[in-house]
Amino acid sequence: MTPRTLTARALGRATLARQHLLRRGDLPAIELVEHLLGLQAQAPSPPYFALWARLRRFRPTALADLLESRDVVRIVLMRGTVFAVSAADAVALRDWIQPLLDRDLTTNTQYAAGLAGLDLRELAAVGRDLLRDGPRSLQELRPLLAERFPGRDPAALAYGLRNLLPLVQVPPRGLWGRSGQPRLTPLDEWIGRGPARADPAVVLRRYLAAFGPASVRDAQTWSGLTRLGEVFERLRPSLEVFRDENGVEVFDLPDAPRPAPATPAPVRILAPYDNVLLSHADRTRIVPDEHRRRIMTQNGIVRSTFLVDGTVAGAANLIVTRNSAVLEVTPWQRLTATRRAAVEKEGLRLTRFAAATAEVHEVRFVEQ
Repeated sequence: MTPRTLTARALGRATLARQHLLRRGDLPAIELVEHLLGLQAQAPSPPYFALWARLRRFRPTALADLLESRDVVRIVLMRGTVFAVSAADAVALRDWIQPLLDRDLTTNTQYAAGLAGLDLRELAAVGRDLLRDGPRSLQELRPLLAERFPGRDPAALAYGLRNLLPLVQVPPRGLWGRSGQPRLTPLDEWIGRGPARADPAVVLRRYLAAFGPASVRDAQTWSGLTRLGEVFERLRPSLEVFRDENGVEVFDLPDAPRPAPATPAPVRILAPYDNVLLSHADRTRIVPDEHRRRIMTQNGIVRSTFLVDGTVAGAANLIVTRNSAVLEVTPWQRLTATRRAAVEKEGLRLTRFAAATAEVHEVRFVEQ
């Protein structure tokens, strides 16, 4: 039997439902962090805004407390970038993602030459020894590593250590309104247990639960890993199989929500680096092709954007000062008066979340 075709709109509605972007959820923050397999967290504040967009009564302390209690940690994972994940998922995912980080050490255009021919096991052992007395930043580690490996590029040595060891960024990094320079310590010393081998089939089923329906290439884009087709083939008997409008096979959990394409999608403002924009090879379910290049700046920053009718419709720039919180909204398409009002309403909610005590909360539309 020929698999049923899912349109881009149908795929988008399904993903938004699983992301709690069709309807905000009431679950505890830790449960949503785990459901989403973490929140992309190159900067301190995006995870808070990602949770705000998805939870009905989210308060910043809910995530800050999890970081301080070590139930959530900031660690390098999928695609070689920093994620805020539950401690349990840091244990489960880091070993699974390690082949990507190992490969990066030999292909990274900036640091691979500085690590060529180096005994990486020795580098990892030296790095762990240097961190035995407490967390250190990469900047602090560079001269110490250079002493142990004379003639080597200190920046490359520190980068190598970042990939070789499962290191967490300890608070106050990542705390709401505080943050600080990233200081690193080994995962096992921070939470009392280190990485354990995850079952790839379990991980990919969880990916489908949060981002599906999805193709093999989608899952590989999300993770940064290759050869995941083999895992999907083992899973095939337990999955639903569809095709997208280009004829590409997409897989899904049989009981996962797949709302009708006509399901209304409310305005949502996505955090910078929001993972829902970065976790599919074909992003047309949420990002129209004409806007794909606009979501990322020339220096690699993924912008805060807003969704109208389930797809990206423009950029949002939050500016917070001591007395004000202003959201600058730049539509990339014409908005009707009704949709413009909906964007303004959601924007004001965001400014009040970001700066509850500010005297001024405002949304400004910036026309192109």
